[in-house]
Amino acid sequence: MKKQSLVKGAFVLTLAAFITKVLVFSNSIVLSRVLGPEGIGLKKMVMPFMGLMMTLTTIGLPVAISRLVAEADAQGNRGKVKKILVISLVITGSLSIFVVFLSIFSGRYLSSFFLTDPRSYNSFMAMIPIIPIGAVSGVLKGYFRGRQTMNPIAFAQVLEQIVRVCLTYILVQRLVPLGIEYAAAGAVLCSVLGEACSLIFFIVMFKISHHRKMKISCPSWSQACRGKKVLTELLQTGLPTTGNGFVISITRAIQPIVITKSLAMAGVSSALISKQYGMLTGFVMPLLFLPGFINQSLGATLVPAISEANAQNNLRLIKRRLNQAIRVALIVGVPSTLLLYLYALELMTAVYQAPTAAPLLKLIAPFFLLNYLQSPLQSVLVGMGQAKTAMFNNILARCTNVALIYPLASNPLLGINGVILAISVGVILETSLHYSSVVKSIGYALDIPNIIKILIAGIAMGYIGRLFMNLNNLTSQRGATLILLTGIVFSIFIYMLLLVFLKVINGSDIVRIPFVGKILGRIFPK
Repeated sequence: MKKQSLVKGAFVLTLAAFITKVLVFSNSIVLSRVLGPEGIGLKKMVMPFMGLMMTLTTIGLPVAISRLVAEADAQGNRGKVKKILVISLVITGSLSIFVVFLSIFSGRYLSSFFLTDPRSYNSFMAMIPIIPIGAVSGVLKGYFRGRQTMNPIAFAQVLEQIVRVCLTYILVQRLVPLGIEYAAAGAVLCSVLGEACSLIFFIVMFKISHHRKMKISCPSWSQACRGKKVLTELLQTGLPTTGNGFVISITRAIQPIVITKSLAMAGVSSALISKQYGMLTGFVMPLLFLPGFINQSLGATLVPAISEANAQNNLRLIKRRLNQAIRVALIVGVPSTLLLYLYALELMTAVYQAPTAAPLLKLIAPFFLLNYLQSPLQSVLVGMGQAKTAMFNNILARCTNVALIYPLASNPLLGINGVILAISVGVILETSLHYSSVVKSIGYALDIPNIIKILIAGIAMGYIGRLFMNLNNLTSQRGATLILLTGIVFSIFIYMLLLVFLKVINGSDIVRIPFVGKILGRIFPK
Protein backbone atom coordinates (compact mmCIF):
# COMPACT_ATOMS: atom_id res chain seq x y z
CA MET A 1 0.00 0.00 0.00
CA LYS A 2 1.44 3.37 -1.07
CA LYS A 3 2.90 5.68 1.57
CA GLN A 4 1.24 9.12 1.79
CA SER A 5 2.83 12.51 2.35
CA LEU A 6 2.19 14.49 5.51
CA VAL A 7 -0.21 16.91 3.80
CA LYS A 8 -2.11 14.20 1.92
CA GLY A 9 -2.43 11.98 4.97
CA ALA A 10 -3.67 14.86 7.11
CA PHE A 11 -6.17 15.88 4.43
CA VAL A 12 -7.58 12.34 4.14
CA LEU A 13 -8.02 12.04 7.92
CA THR A 14 -9.52 15.54 8.11
CA LEU A 15 -12.06 14.75 5.40
CA ALA A 16 -12.99 11.49 7.15
CA ALA A 17 -13.27 13.31 10.50
CA PHE A 18 -15.59 15.90 8.96
CA ILE A 19 -17.85 13.22 7.45
CA THR A 20 -17.76 11.35 10.77
CA LYS A 21 -18.82 14.48 12.67
CA VAL A 22 -21.79 14.93 10.31
CA LEU A 23 -22.79 11.27 10.78
CA VAL A 24 -22.39 11.50 14.56
CA PHE A 25 -24.60 14.59 14.59
CA SER A 26 -27.19 12.76 12.45
CA ASN A 27 -27.03 9.78 14.82
CA SER A 28 -27.59 12.04 17.83
CA ILE A 29 -30.72 13.48 16.18
CA VAL A 30 -32.10 9.97 15.51
CA LEU A 31 -31.33 8.87 19.08
CA SER A 32 -32.83 11.97 20.68
CA ARG A 33 -36.11 11.38 18.82
CA VAL A 34 -36.25 7.64 19.49
CA LEU A 35 -34.87 7.43 23.04
CA GLY A 36 -35.77 10.82 24.48
CA PRO A 37 -33.81 12.54 27.27
CA GLU A 38 -34.16 9.60 29.70
CA GLY A 39 -32.79 7.02 27.28
CA ILE A 40 -29.99 9.34 26.18
CA GLY A 41 -29.09 9.77 29.85
CA LEU A 42 -28.85 5.99 30.39
CA LYS A 43 -26.62 5.67 27.32
CA LYS A 44 -24.39 8.60 28.30
CA MET A 45 -23.87 7.16 31.79
CA VAL A 46 -21.72 4.30 30.46
CA MET A 47 -19.77 6.28 27.85
CA PRO A 48 -17.10 7.58 30.32
CA PHE A 49 -16.50 3.97 31.42
CA MET A 50 -16.05 2.98 27.77
CA GLY A 51 -13.28 5.56 27.37
CA LEU A 52 -11.64 4.56 30.66
CA MET A 53 -11.67 0.86 29.79
CA MET A 54 -10.19 1.50 26.36
CA THR A 55 -7.44 3.54 28.02
CA LEU A 56 -6.72 0.65 30.42
CA THR A 57 -6.69 -1.88 27.58
CA THR A 58 -4.59 -0.06 24.97
CA ILE A 59 -2.28 1.77 27.48
CA GLY A 60 -1.30 4.25 24.78
CA LEU A 61 0.07 1.56 22.45
CA PRO A 62 -1.53 2.88 19.19
CA VAL A 63 0.66 6.01 19.39
CA ALA A 64 3.72 3.96 20.33
CA ILE A 65 3.07 1.49 17.49
CA SER A 66 2.80 4.28 14.90
CA ARG A 67 6.14 5.72 16.05
CA LEU A 68 8.04 2.42 16.16
CA VAL A 69 6.58 1.06 12.92
CA ALA A 70 7.55 4.28 11.12
CA GLU A 71 11.12 3.98 12.44
CA ALA A 72 11.39 0.28 11.54
CA ASP A 73 9.90 0.93 8.11
CA ALA A 74 12.42 3.71 7.48
CA GLN A 75 15.23 1.29 8.38
CA GLY A 76 13.73 -1.48 6.21
CA ASN A 77 13.42 -3.73 9.26
CA ARG A 78 10.30 -5.83 8.51
CA GLY A 79 11.15 -8.27 11.27
CA LYS A 80 10.85 -5.54 13.87
CA VAL A 81 7.46 -4.50 12.45
CA LYS A 82 6.21 -8.07 12.98
CA LYS A 83 7.56 -8.12 16.54
CA ILE A 84 5.84 -4.80 17.29
CA LEU A 85 2.49 -6.15 16.08
CA VAL A 86 2.77 -9.50 17.85
CA ILE A 87 3.86 -8.01 21.19
CA SER A 88 1.19 -5.30 20.99
CA LEU A 89 -1.55 -7.85 20.27
CA VAL A 90 -0.39 -10.04 23.16
CA ILE A 91 -0.42 -7.09 25.58
CA THR A 92 -3.78 -5.70 24.48
CA GLY A 93 -5.30 -9.19 24.25
CA SER A 94 -4.22 -10.07 27.80
CA LEU A 95 -5.44 -6.75 29.19
CA SER A 96 -8.73 -7.13 27.28
CA ILE A 97 -9.43 -10.49 28.91
CA PHE A 98 -8.70 -9.07 32.36
CA VAL A 99 -10.86 -5.94 31.84
CA VAL A 100 -13.74 -7.97 30.32
CA PHE A 101 -13.90 -10.31 33.33
CA LEU A 102 -13.59 -7.37 35.72
CA SER A 103 -16.44 -5.58 33.93
CA ILE A 104 -18.71 -8.64 33.92
CA PHE A 105 -18.31 -9.32 37.63
CA SER A 106 -18.52 -5.66 38.72
CA GLY A 107 -21.32 -4.60 36.36
CA ARG A 108 -24.14 -4.76 38.92
CA TYR A 109 -22.14 -2.85 41.53
CA LEU A 110 -21.02 -0.13 39.12
CA SER A 111 -24.49 0.45 37.66
CA SER A 112 -26.12 0.64 41.10
CA PHE A 113 -23.59 2.78 43.00
CA PHE A 114 -21.40 4.68 40.54
CA LEU A 115 -23.90 5.16 37.73
CA THR A 116 -26.71 5.81 40.27
CA ASP A 117 -29.32 4.08 38.11
CA PRO A 118 -29.63 0.24 38.12
CA ARG A 119 -31.30 0.43 34.69
CA SER A 120 -27.90 1.36 33.21
CA TYR A 121 -26.75 -2.25 33.83
CA ASN A 122 -28.01 -3.41 30.40
CA SER A 123 -26.16 -0.59 28.64
CA PHE A 124 -23.02 -1.38 30.65
CA MET A 125 -23.12 -5.06 29.68
CA ALA A 126 -23.80 -4.19 26.02
CA MET A 127 -20.65 -2.09 26.06
CA ILE A 128 -18.29 -4.88 27.20
CA PRO A 129 -17.65 -6.49 23.75
CA ILE A 130 -16.10 -3.24 22.52
CA ILE A 131 -13.12 -3.76 24.87
CA PRO A 132 -11.32 -6.51 22.86
CA ILE A 133 -12.63 -5.19 19.54
CA GLY A 134 -11.35 -1.67 20.20
CA ALA A 135 -8.03 -3.01 21.50
CA VAL A 136 -7.25 -4.90 18.29
CA SER A 137 -8.52 -1.97 16.18
CA GLY A 138 -6.16 0.34 18.06
CA VAL A 139 -3.18 -1.88 17.24
CA LEU A 140 -4.05 -1.93 13.52
CA LYS A 141 -4.68 1.84 13.48
CA GLY A 142 -1.22 2.33 14.93
CA TYR A 143 0.23 0.03 12.27
CA PHE A 144 -1.39 1.92 9.36
CA ARG A 145 -0.37 5.28 10.82
CA GLY A 146 3.18 4.00 11.16
CA ARG A 147 3.15 2.92 7.53
CA GLN A 148 1.83 6.45 6.76
CA THR A 149 -1.17 4.97 4.95
CA MET A 150 -4.20 6.86 6.24
CA ASN A 151 -6.84 5.68 3.75
CA PRO A 152 -7.80 2.50 5.72
CA ILE A 153 -8.23 4.57 8.91
CA ALA A 154 -10.33 7.16 7.11
CA PHE A 155 -12.60 4.60 5.42
CA ALA A 156 -12.94 2.62 8.67
CA GLN A 157 -14.06 5.74 10.57
CA VAL A 158 -16.75 6.52 8.02
CA LEU A 159 -17.85 2.87 7.76
CA GLU A 160 -18.18 2.61 11.53
CA GLN A 161 -20.48 5.64 11.70
CA ILE A 162 -22.60 4.53 8.72
CA VAL A 163 -23.17 1.12 10.34
CA ARG A 164 -23.93 2.79 13.67
CA VAL A 165 -26.51 5.18 12.18
CA CYS A 166 -28.26 2.45 10.16
CA LEU A 167 -28.40 0.00 13.06
CA THR A 168 -29.56 2.70 15.47
CA TYR A 169 -32.50 3.53 13.24
CA ILE A 170 -33.48 -0.17 12.83
CA LEU A 171 -32.55 -1.83 16.14
CA VAL A 172 -33.32 0.83 18.74
CA GLN A 173 -36.85 1.45 17.50
CA ARG A 174 -37.64 -2.27 17.83
CA LEU A 175 -36.32 -2.35 21.41
CA VAL A 176 -38.31 0.67 22.63
CA PRO A 177 -41.48 -1.39 23.35
CA LEU A 178 -39.44 -3.64 25.68
CA GLY A 179 -38.45 -0.68 27.86
CA ILE A 180 -36.24 2.39 27.71
CA GLU A 181 -33.33 0.54 29.40
CA TYR A 182 -33.30 -2.07 26.60
CA ALA A 183 -33.48 0.62 23.92
CA ALA A 184 -30.53 2.46 25.50
CA ALA A 185 -28.59 -0.83 25.62
CA GLY A 186 -29.42 -1.32 21.94
CA ALA A 187 -27.94 2.11 21.16
CA VAL A 188 -24.72 1.11 22.94
CA LEU A 189 -24.71 -2.22 21.08
CA CYS A 190 -24.95 -0.32 17.78
CA SER A 191 -21.70 1.43 18.69
CA VAL A 192 -20.10 -1.94 19.40
CA LEU A 193 -21.27 -3.40 16.08
CA GLY A 194 -20.00 -0.32 14.24
CA GLU A 195 -16.59 -0.80 15.85
CA ALA A 196 -16.71 -4.51 14.91
CA CYS A 197 -17.32 -3.66 11.24
CA SER A 198 -14.43 -1.22 11.42
CA LEU A 199 -12.18 -4.00 12.81
CA ILE A 200 -13.21 -6.41 10.02
CA PHE A 201 -12.32 -3.73 7.47
CA PHE A 202 -8.91 -3.22 9.14
CA ILE A 203 -8.18 -6.96 9.06
CA VAL A 204 -9.08 -7.18 5.35
CA MET A 205 -6.91 -4.16 4.52
CA PHE A 206 -4.06 -5.55 6.62
CA LYS A 207 -4.14 -8.84 4.70
CA ILE A 208 -4.19 -6.96 1.39
CA SER A 209 -1.23 -4.77 2.38
CA HIS A 210 0.71 -7.63 4.01
CA HIS A 211 1.31 -9.95 1.08
CA ARG A 212 3.56 -12.29 3.04
CA LYS A 213 2.08 -14.24 5.90
CA MET A 214 3.50 -13.57 9.32
CA LYS A 215 5.57 -16.57 10.35
CA ILE A 216 6.18 -16.88 14.07
CA SER A 217 8.77 -19.51 14.92
CA CYS A 218 9.93 -20.61 18.36
CA PRO A 219 12.12 -17.69 19.49
CA SER A 220 15.74 -18.17 20.43
CA TRP A 221 17.32 -16.42 23.43
CA SER A 222 18.63 -13.57 21.26
CA GLN A 223 15.21 -13.13 19.63
CA ALA A 224 13.55 -13.07 23.06
CA CYS A 225 15.96 -10.33 24.16
CA ARG A 226 15.13 -8.32 21.04
CA GLY A 227 11.44 -8.84 21.80
CA LYS A 228 12.04 -7.51 25.30
CA LYS A 229 13.71 -4.46 23.80
CA VAL A 230 10.67 -3.82 21.56
CA LEU A 231 8.38 -4.18 24.58
CA THR A 232 10.45 -1.60 26.46
CA GLU A 233 10.29 0.81 23.51
CA LEU A 234 6.51 0.38 23.27
CA LEU A 235 6.00 1.06 26.96
CA GLN A 236 8.33 4.09 26.91
CA THR A 237 5.83 5.84 24.64
CA GLY A 238 2.63 4.03 25.62
CA LEU A 239 2.74 4.49 29.40
CA PRO A 240 3.32 8.29 29.33
CA THR A 241 0.47 8.57 26.80
CA THR A 242 -1.75 6.59 29.16
CA GLY A 243 -0.65 8.69 32.12
CA ASN A 244 -1.48 11.82 30.16
CA GLY A 245 -4.94 10.41 29.40
CA PHE A 246 -5.57 9.67 33.08
CA VAL A 247 -4.48 13.17 34.11
CA ILE A 248 -6.84 14.69 31.55
CA SER A 249 -9.69 12.50 32.85
CA ILE A 250 -8.98 13.40 36.49
CA THR A 251 -8.71 17.15 35.83
CA ARG A 252 -11.94 17.05 33.81
CA ALA A 253 -13.66 15.39 36.77
CA ILE A 254 -12.21 17.84 39.35
CA GLN A 255 -12.63 21.02 37.32
CA PRO A 256 -16.46 21.32 37.56
CA ILE A 257 -16.29 20.91 41.35
CA VAL A 258 -13.59 23.58 41.73
CA ILE A 259 -15.42 25.97 39.39
CA THR A 260 -18.79 25.71 41.15
CA LYS A 261 -17.23 26.00 44.63
CA SER A 262 -15.15 29.02 43.56
CA LEU A 263 -18.11 30.84 42.02
CA ALA A 264 -20.13 30.17 45.16
CA MET A 265 -17.30 31.77 47.22
CA ALA A 266 -17.56 34.81 44.94
CA GLY A 267 -21.20 35.19 45.98
CA VAL A 268 -22.76 33.89 42.76
CA SER A 269 -26.15 32.23 43.27
CA SER A 270 -26.54 28.51 42.53
CA ALA A 271 -28.92 29.21 39.65
CA LEU A 272 -26.48 31.68 38.06
CA ILE A 273 -23.56 29.26 38.60
CA SER A 274 -25.41 26.57 36.64
CA LYS A 275 -26.24 29.08 33.90
CA GLN A 276 -22.71 30.47 33.59
CA TYR A 277 -21.05 27.05 33.74
CA GLY A 278 -23.52 25.74 31.16
CA MET A 279 -22.76 28.65 28.81
CA LEU A 280 -19.00 28.12 29.16
CA THR A 281 -18.93 24.33 28.78
CA GLY A 282 -22.03 23.82 26.63
CA PHE A 283 -21.87 26.80 24.26
CA VAL A 284 -18.41 28.42 24.25
CA MET A 285 -16.08 25.38 24.47
CA PRO A 286 -17.78 23.34 21.68
CA LEU A 287 -17.38 26.29 19.29
CA LEU A 288 -13.73 26.71 20.28
CA PHE A 289 -12.99 23.03 19.65
CA LEU A 290 -15.12 22.75 16.50
CA PRO A 291 -12.13 22.89 14.10
CA GLY A 292 -10.21 20.59 16.48
CA PHE A 293 -10.61 17.51 14.27
CA ILE A 294 -8.17 19.13 11.81
CA ASN A 295 -5.56 19.38 14.58
CA GLN A 296 -6.17 15.77 15.63
CA SER A 297 -5.74 14.55 12.06
CA LEU A 298 -2.57 16.58 11.68
CA GLY A 299 -1.15 15.25 14.97
CA ALA A 300 -1.92 11.62 14.09
CA THR A 301 -0.16 12.01 10.73
CA LEU A 302 2.81 13.94 12.12
CA VAL A 303 3.93 11.36 14.73
CA PRO A 304 5.00 8.64 12.23
CA ALA A 305 6.37 11.25 9.80
CA ILE A 306 8.66 12.64 12.52
CA SER A 307 9.59 9.13 13.70
CA GLU A 308 10.65 8.20 10.18
CA ALA A 309 12.82 11.31 9.84
CA ASN A 310 14.26 10.75 13.32
CA ALA A 311 15.21 7.14 12.44
CA GLN A 312 17.12 8.52 9.45
CA ASN A 313 18.79 11.19 11.67
CA ASN A 314 17.41 13.78 9.27
CA LEU A 315 17.06 16.86 11.48
CA ARG A 316 16.39 19.10 8.51
CA LEU A 317 13.38 16.97 7.47
CA ILE A 318 12.01 17.06 11.04
CA LYS A 319 12.13 20.86 11.05
CA ARG A 320 10.58 21.07 7.59
CA ARG A 321 7.71 18.78 8.53
CA LEU A 322 7.11 20.69 11.76
CA ASN A 323 7.05 23.95 9.80
CA GLN A 324 4.51 22.42 7.40
CA ALA A 325 2.33 21.28 10.30
CA ILE A 326 2.46 24.64 12.10
CA ARG A 327 1.70 26.47 8.87
CA VAL A 328 -1.40 24.30 8.30
CA ALA A 329 -2.43 24.69 11.97
CA LEU A 330 -2.18 28.48 11.78
CA ILE A 331 -3.90 28.66 8.38
CA VAL A 332 -6.87 26.98 10.10
CA GLY A 333 -6.45 28.55 13.54
CA VAL A 334 -6.12 32.24 12.66
CA PRO A 335 -9.41 32.59 10.71
CA SER A 336 -11.23 30.32 13.20
CA THR A 337 -10.09 32.48 16.12
CA LEU A 338 -10.91 35.77 14.38
CA LEU A 339 -14.34 34.59 13.20
CA LEU A 340 -15.23 33.44 16.72
CA TYR A 341 -14.05 36.75 18.18
CA LEU A 342 -15.62 39.09 15.63
CA TYR A 343 -18.89 37.18 15.15
CA ALA A 344 -19.29 36.08 18.79
CA LEU A 345 -22.65 37.79 19.30
CA GLU A 346 -24.07 36.62 15.97
CA LEU A 347 -22.83 33.03 16.46
CA MET A 348 -24.17 32.70 19.99
CA THR A 349 -27.53 34.14 18.92
CA ALA A 350 -27.88 32.03 15.76
CA VAL A 351 -26.57 28.72 17.14
CA TYR A 352 -27.68 28.70 20.78
CA GLN A 353 -30.07 31.65 21.17
CA ALA A 354 -27.74 32.79 23.98
CA PRO A 355 -26.34 36.27 23.22
CA THR A 356 -25.26 36.65 26.87
CA ALA A 357 -22.56 34.01 26.25
CA ALA A 358 -20.87 36.17 23.58
CA PRO A 359 -18.58 38.10 26.03
CA LEU A 360 -17.24 34.78 27.35
CA LEU A 361 -16.41 33.64 23.81
CA LYS A 362 -14.72 36.96 22.98
CA LEU A 363 -12.58 36.77 26.11
CA ILE A 364 -11.27 33.23 25.62
CA ALA A 365 -11.02 33.02 21.78
CA PRO A 366 -7.72 34.96 21.33
CA PHE A 367 -5.89 32.73 23.83
CA PHE A 368 -7.05 29.58 22.06
CA LEU A 369 -5.06 30.46 18.96
CA LEU A 370 -2.08 28.92 20.79
CA ASN A 371 -4.06 25.71 21.20
CA TYR A 372 -3.62 25.08 17.45
CA LEU A 373 0.16 24.90 17.96
CA GLN A 374 -0.02 22.33 20.77
CA SER A 375 -0.83 19.29 18.64
CA PRO A 376 2.09 19.70 16.15
CA LEU A 377 4.58 20.44 18.94
CA GLN A 378 3.42 17.51 21.07
CA SER A 379 3.45 15.18 18.06
CA VAL A 380 7.09 16.09 17.39
CA LEU A 381 8.03 15.27 20.99
CA VAL A 382 6.22 11.91 20.81
CA GLY A 383 7.65 11.15 17.37
CA MET A 384 11.17 11.72 18.69
CA GLY A 385 10.60 9.36 21.62
CA GLN A 386 10.04 12.11 24.21
CA ALA A 387 6.49 11.17 25.22
CA LYS A 388 7.49 11.47 28.89
CA THR A 389 8.45 15.12 28.37
CA ALA A 390 5.12 15.81 26.65
CA MET A 391 3.29 14.14 29.54
CA PHE A 392 5.05 16.23 32.19
CA ASN A 393 4.34 19.42 30.22
CA ASN A 394 0.65 18.52 30.02
CA ILE A 395 0.43 17.59 33.71
CA LEU A 396 2.10 20.84 34.81
CA ALA A 397 -0.16 22.97 32.58
CA ARG A 398 -3.40 21.23 33.61
CA CYS A 399 -2.56 21.27 37.32
CA THR A 400 -1.74 24.98 37.03
CA ASN A 401 -5.06 25.52 35.27
CA VAL A 402 -7.04 23.83 38.08
CA ALA A 403 -4.97 25.50 40.82
CA LEU A 404 -5.62 29.01 39.41
CA ILE A 405 -9.39 28.56 39.13
CA TYR A 406 -10.04 28.98 42.86
CA PRO A 407 -8.09 32.25 43.51
CA LEU A 408 -9.33 33.83 40.27
CA ALA A 409 -12.95 32.65 40.12
CA SER A 410 -13.58 33.24 43.84
CA ASN A 411 -12.77 36.93 43.29
CA PRO A 412 -16.16 38.74 43.06
CA LEU A 413 -14.71 41.14 40.47
CA LEU A 414 -13.85 38.26 38.11
CA GLY A 415 -16.31 35.41 38.72
CA ILE A 416 -16.72 33.27 35.59
CA ASN A 417 -14.12 35.46 33.82
CA GLY A 418 -11.61 34.16 36.36
CA VAL A 419 -12.34 30.61 35.15
CA ILE A 420 -11.63 31.70 31.57
CA LEU A 421 -8.37 33.38 32.60
CA ALA A 422 -7.26 30.21 34.44
CA ILE A 423 -8.02 28.06 31.38
CA SER A 424 -6.20 30.54 29.15
CA VAL A 425 -3.10 30.50 31.38
CA GLY A 426 -3.13 26.69 31.09
CA VAL A 427 -3.23 26.91 27.28
CA ILE A 428 -0.38 29.45 27.20
CA LEU A 429 1.76 27.43 29.63
CA GLU A 430 1.23 24.09 27.82
CA THR A 431 2.11 25.58 24.42
CA SER A 432 5.16 27.39 25.83
CA LEU A 433 6.45 24.23 27.55
CA HIS A 434 6.03 22.13 24.39
CA TYR A 435 7.77 24.81 22.30
CA SER A 436 10.71 25.15 24.71
CA SER A 437 11.09 21.33 24.79
CA VAL A 438 11.14 21.17 20.98
CA VAL A 439 13.66 24.03 20.79
CA LYS A 440 15.87 22.24 23.31
CA SER A 441 15.66 18.99 21.34
CA ILE A 442 16.20 20.14 17.76
CA GLY A 443 17.09 23.84 17.93
CA TYR A 444 13.85 24.75 16.15
CA ALA A 445 12.87 28.32 15.23
CA LEU A 446 9.44 29.42 14.05
CA ASP A 447 8.99 30.54 10.45
CA ILE A 448 8.24 34.16 11.45
CA PRO A 449 7.78 35.63 7.90
CA ASN A 450 5.05 33.09 7.06
CA ILE A 451 3.37 33.55 10.46
CA ILE A 452 3.27 37.33 9.93
CA LYS A 453 1.73 36.84 6.47
CA ILE A 454 -0.96 34.52 7.88
CA LEU A 455 -1.77 37.04 10.64
CA ILE A 456 -1.96 39.90 8.11
CA ALA A 457 -4.31 37.86 5.91
CA GLY A 458 -6.44 36.98 8.96
CA ILE A 459 -6.70 40.58 10.21
CA ALA A 460 -7.58 41.85 6.72
CA MET A 461 -10.17 39.07 6.39
CA GLY A 462 -11.68 40.02 9.75
CA TYR A 463 -11.91 43.72 8.90
CA ILE A 464 -13.50 43.11 5.47
CA GLY A 465 -15.87 40.46 6.89
CA ARG A 466 -16.97 42.69 9.76
CA LEU A 467 -17.56 45.56 7.31
CA PHE A 468 -19.68 43.23 5.17
CA MET A 469 -21.74 42.25 8.23
CA ASN A 470 -22.30 45.87 9.25
CA LEU A 471 -23.47 46.82 5.77
CA ASN A 472 -25.92 43.90 5.65
CA ASN A 473 -27.29 44.00 9.18
CA LEU A 474 -30.86 42.66 9.34
CA THR A 475 -33.30 42.60 12.25
CA SER A 476 -35.15 39.33 11.52
CA GLN A 477 -33.58 36.16 12.96
CA ARG A 478 -33.81 34.22 9.71
CA GLY A 479 -32.24 37.08 7.77
CA ALA A 480 -29.50 37.52 10.40
CA THR A 481 -28.56 33.82 10.22
CA LEU A 482 -28.37 33.94 6.43
CA ILE A 483 -26.21 37.08 6.58
CA LEU A 484 -23.97 35.41 9.17
CA LEU A 485 -23.39 32.34 6.96
CA THR A 486 -22.81 34.55 3.93
CA GLY A 487 -20.38 36.72 5.92
CA ILE A 488 -18.37 33.72 7.12
CA VAL A 489 -18.14 32.21 3.62
CA PHE A 490 -17.20 35.61 2.15
CA SER A 491 -14.55 36.14 4.86
CA ILE A 492 -12.97 32.73 4.24
CA PHE A 493 -12.93 33.37 0.48
CA ILE A 494 -11.14 36.70 1.02
CA TYR A 495 -8.72 35.01 3.42
CA MET A 496 -7.78 32.30 0.91
CA LEU A 497 -7.22 34.90 -1.82
CA LEU A 498 -4.93 36.87 0.49
CA LEU A 499 -2.95 33.73 1.36
CA VAL A 500 -2.39 33.07 -2.35
CA PHE A 501 -1.49 36.74 -2.97
CA LEU A 502 1.01 36.70 -0.07
CA LYS A 503 2.43 33.38 -1.39
CA VAL A 504 1.65 31.48 1.80
CA ILE A 505 -0.23 29.01 -0.42
CA ASN A 506 0.91 28.27 -3.96
CA GLY A 507 0.14 25.84 -6.75
CA SER A 508 2.54 23.18 -5.49
CA ASP A 509 0.62 23.08 -2.17
CA ILE A 510 -2.76 22.88 -3.91
CA VAL A 511 -1.66 20.02 -6.20
CA ARG A 512 -0.95 17.82 -3.16
CA ILE A 513 -4.60 17.91 -2.07
CA PRO A 514 -6.20 14.52 -2.92
CA PHE A 515 -8.98 14.23 -5.51
CA VAL A 516 -9.21 17.92 -6.53
CA GLY A 517 -5.61 19.11 -6.22
CA LYS A 518 -4.62 18.77 -9.88
CA ILE A 519 -7.72 20.65 -11.06
CA LEU A 520 -7.34 23.51 -8.55
CA GLY A 521 -3.58 23.67 -9.14
CA ARG A 522 -4.19 25.04 -12.65
CA ILE A 523 -5.93 28.09 -11.19
CA PHE A 524 -3.32 29.06 -8.60
CA PRO A 525 0.20 30.27 -9.40
CA LYS A 526 3.10 27.89 -8.82
